[in-house]
Amino acid sequence: MKIQLETIHPASNSLLRLLHNPRLNDLFYWHFHPEYEIVFIEGASATRHVGNHISSYKDSDLVLIGSNIPHLNFDHGVKTDYKKDVLHIKPQFRENTVRGVAELQNIEELFERSAHGVAFSGETKREVGMRMQKLHTLSPFDLYLETLAILKILAASESYELLHERPYVNTYRKKEQARLRSIYAYIDENYQRKISLEAVAASCNLGKEAFCRYFKRTTGNTFVQVLNQYRISQAKRLLMSGKNVSEACYSSGFESLSYFNRTFKKISGENPSEFRNGFFKRRHSA
Repeated sequence: MKIQLETIHPASNSLLRLLHNPRLNDLFYWHFHPEYEIVFIEGASATRHVGNHISSYKDSDLVLIGSNIPHLNFDHGVKTDYKKDVLHIKPQFRENTVRGVAELQNIEELFERSAHGVAFSGETKREVGMRMQKLHTLSPFDLYLETLAILKILAASESYELLHERPYVNTYRKKEQARLRSIYAYIDENYQRKISLEAVAASCNLGKEAFCRYFKRTTGNTFVQVLNQYRISQAKRLLMSGKNVSEACYSSGFESLSYFNRTFKKISGENPSEFRNGFFKRRHSA
């Protein structure tokens, strides 16, 4: 199973990023990132896959995921009408706001527990879920304060389950994480145009052949495979937003419609038209 490093591009120097109702249910997005993550989903029953933990949740879920723990998007395969809010918290929030402050020691202990992955239930899930669904209405200052309030509730809760007996250890070394993040950032910034192996190799100070060997050894895939997977994910987003097949093809960086169709079917198991029609049929019948 391929792990992607999610590159988060902040619009400012904010320590927080909120995703309100992101729709990824038609995508298989197995990824990790340095940011801590609180995710609340309501109106769905699906798979909770965090690190080595796999289980099912019913109707709703509230999970705190530690830094760099791989996880699957919680709405993968969901066909019902659901609501989802995701809050990313940069490590600097913990380092600059929480760590070393006696009054926030219980929140520091919560961050330590997050290395196990933590699923919350009962009244905690209900209360924090309601708060999570209102975050998108807040100003940046109020979002900061409300994040502290949510962390306070989670830190005091006894209604939780650790998803791993021991803290999850990401097998990527920090140096590899930094290099891979730079490569994925390069893909994210340039996927809409032609990307040469020489250019991406130079971006991380490697020769072409050394880069190809490194990337294959580290990710288990060739660079072209990963680039195509990324472009197909972007194409799916465009198709789900109403774009036609040609628009999705060229806007996601493919130069040939026939190659796009073949690659889409190889990765997704269906051609772009089938994917698009199936998506809108399910949405209209929901």
